Amino acid sequence: MVMPNALLEKSLNKRVSLFLKDGRTLEGTLTGFDDYMNMVLEDTKEDREESSRKLGVVVLRGNNVVSISFI
Repeated sequence: MVMPNALLEKSLNKRVSLFLKDGRTLEGTLTGFDDYMNMVLEDTKEDREESSRKLGVVVLRGNNVVSISFI
């Protein structure tokens, strides 16, 4: 079984897509994380139901993430 931190370590500096509790999707380059799965994304794009916008650098609290997809 692969532990989440080991998987995130392998995914540093790669594109990820995160689905959040509030229904938003964030896509960006994973540049950092900690043991609580708080993450730092660069070149981040936010997608909502009918709109999208560029956010740049985002620090995301880990308990807001429902799922992680590796692009």
